[in-house]
Amino acid sequence: MTEDVKDTEPGSLVRRRRELASLYATVKSLTALGELDEVLQSIVHHAHDLIGTDFTYLSLVGADGRLSARASEGTISAEFLAAAIPATVGLGGRVLASRSPHWVRDYATSTLIEHDPNFDRLVVTEDLVALLGVPLVIRGEAVGALFAADRSERSFQADEIALLNAFADHAAVALDNARLYEASRTALRELRGAYRRIERAQAIHEALTGVVLGGGTPGDVTQLLADQLGGSVTLLDRAGTTPVHRDSASGPCPSPSETDLAGAVEAARRSGRCTTSPGAGGTTRSVAAIQAGDSYLGALAWSRKTGDGVPDDTDLRTLERATHILGLLILKERAVAEASERLSGELLTELMVGSPGISPAQRARTRARDIDADRLDLVLVALSPTVSSTDLARHLHDIARERSGLAGEHLGRATMILPGADDDRTVAEVHSRLRRTLGVPLVVVGERAAGQDWARAFALAGRCGAVMRALGHTDTGATTRRYALYAMVFDPDRAGELDRFLDASIGSLLDYDRRRGTDLVETLTAYYGHQANVAATARALHVHVNTLLKRLDRAGSVLGADWRHENDLELRLGLRLHQLRSLDGPA
Repeated sequence: MTEDVKDTEPGSLVRRRRELASLYATVKSLTALGELDEVLQSIVHHAHDLIGTDFTYLSLVGADGRLSARASEGTISAEFLAAAIPATVGLGGRVLASRSPHWVRDYATSTLIEHDPNFDRLVVTEDLVALLGVPLVIRGEAVGALFAADRSERSFQADEIALLNAFADHAAVALDNARLYEASRTALRELRGAYRRIERAQAIHEALTGVVLGGGTPGDVTQLLADQLGGSVTLLDRAGTTPVHRDSASGPCPSPSETDLAGAVEAARRSGRCTTSPGAGGTTRSVAAIQAGDSYLGALAWSRKTGDGVPDDTDLRTLERATHILGLLILKERAVAEASERLSGELLTELMVGSPGISPAQRARTRARDIDADRLDLVLVALSPTVSSTDLARHLHDIARERSGLAGEHLGRATMILPGADDDRTVAEVHSRLRRTLGVPLVVVGERAAGQDWARAFALAGRCGAVMRALGHTDTGATTRRYALYAMVFDPDRAGELDRFLDASIGSLLDYDRRRGTDLVETLTAYYGHQANVAATARALHVHVNTLLKRLDRAGSVLGADWRHENDLELRLGLRLHQLRSLDGPA
């Protein structure tokens, strides 16, 4: 002990029996307690009654290695319970190091202990003078100390020390039991929570399975997840666009932008697991990729408010399982769409090849697809220099399904047949939708099919599209009526008229070029294309000016010496129509 302990005079047998009876009763009451804080407070309360000092308190060693007061009886300062000192200093440090009782007659003046300045200030506030400390030992480890204090200088007798030490031994058992009880309750709460989460995940999985078996769509799955998990759920396709976004009724979140999600989606694809990261607007988002083997089909993003806490692992696994279900639905929809596109394309080709008119079998097949063949009177052809006809046709299929029409790839061109009430408006709407979806310039041209002659309408629309592009109209949607001036170029029924006009206007030039292997037609076309500017024409043809002048003189010998001074409108039109006709062909 810190100071010598002198044996006191033998007390009365009655006093000793009373102390032992009180100790027994106290220990018995401690064993009936379960809550840790309740046990700590009961320990100091009974210790205060047993020892009879001015006040008692109990301190425990925390995870940070500091000794903190956890319960007290008889103290006057609220700050005392907030005290925490290193477990190696003060009287408590000696008790813990030796795992034996120690006491001081006057704490403030004692030189036998290492003082802590912060605790010394509380000693003055609490008017603490004499202090006795005994260890709380659990399975050989000193986990804390029990203190008895007086506000006047005094010595602690051997029987007092023995009584408090014996009480501390029993209190340590009660403290250990309380800790075990608290740990078991915590484990039970966690187990119950885990069980509830597992039940919830199983219920969600069963609900998702029910959606699939009930013929649900990816949108139905997304809504179910939003309702069950809370917040908002976003489904992204392979291109990173957002076809589906669903909010829960309880707590919707701002819809994340496709740009914001790009990095999170890439991280989820690389890891193959659900990843969680901060989102915009005070949200937390978890993203899982939708994979089918090596094929990437899209991603699923779950957003919720950051204040709702860290996402539970069970919920993240639920999100991952949902991607498997969505993968199956997406593959199923894709297979159905491809079969539908193939059937639609085959039927469109049959109508084109068999037109004009429609057979009873073809009529029955269109009726089976809820399409009225008698209303299919507008043929549209889509052309783009950057998007293949196959990809264009795939997008036309979506429009055809919505408008009760047919779409496919016919003779190398993306083609669609629709019911048309307002042809100009329909063509403009189709062009606008394709332009918005693909983000590239393209031409959509429409022609009304009279008498179910879809093949003729297709030919006119395709040729008109080539003419439109030759005229520089590379991003528009229009009917052939807008280009009626050029009807002879793209109307096969008027090919004879065009031949006669070309023969009368530039026939001699064409014949000269064929016989002599020259290029007078190309030279005059470039000459008029550059507003009869000789220097500009020479640069465009990559020839010397003198060479160009010789060619122009040769053209004059064919057309007549005054060809540049007389009315040359017919010559100009002939050259332009010949140029447009040579450009007509598959896009």
